[in-house]
Amino acid sequence: MDISLQDTVRITLIGAGATALLDLWSLLLKRLGVPALNFAMVGRWIGHWHRGVFMHAAIGKAAPVKGELALGWLFHYATGIAFAALLTAVASAQWLRSPSVVPAIAVGVATVIAPWFVMQPAMGSGFASSKTPTPGKNRIRNLANHTVFGFGLYGAAFVIEWISR
Repeated sequence: MDISLQDTVRITLIGAGATALLDLWSLLLKRLGVPALNFAMVGRWIGHWHRGVFMHAAIGKAAPVKGELALGWLFHYATGIAFAALLTAVASAQWLRSPSVVPAIAVGVATVIAPWFVMQPAMGSGFASSKTPTPGKNRIRNLANHTVFGFGLYGAAFVIEWISR
C-alpha cells in the first residue's frame, strides 16, 4: 500500500482524535464512579521493557519508573494512531477520503484483542481480566471503550474529510 504524506497526517489526526474521544468517554465514566485505566501503570510496564521485563505478577507492585505517567500517555496516543493505521490498511487508503462507519467500528472492537491478550496478562490481570475481582464487568467495559474508540475513528475521519473539502 502506497501512503502519501497527506494520508499519514490524516491517519495521525484520526488516531489522535479517536483516542481523545476515548479519553473524554473515560472521564465521563470516572465522574460516574467507574474506575479508569491508570496510564502511569502502562508507563511503568513499558518502562521495564529495557530491562527485559515484559511480564509482571502485579504491575502496581513493580518498581516505579521515572516519567511513567507521561510514558503511559504517549504510548496510549501512539497506540491509537497505530490502530488508525491498521484501519487504513484493512479498509484501504480510500477510506481516509470516504470514511464509513462499519470498518471503523469493526476495527475499534477488534482492537480489544491488545489489552485482553497482551497488556492485561503482561500487567498481572490475566487474559481478558480473568485474574481481576470482576472479570465480566471489565470485559464489558473494555468492549464498550473500544467501541467508543471505533466511533471516534469514524468521527475523526468524517470531520477531517469535511474540513479538507
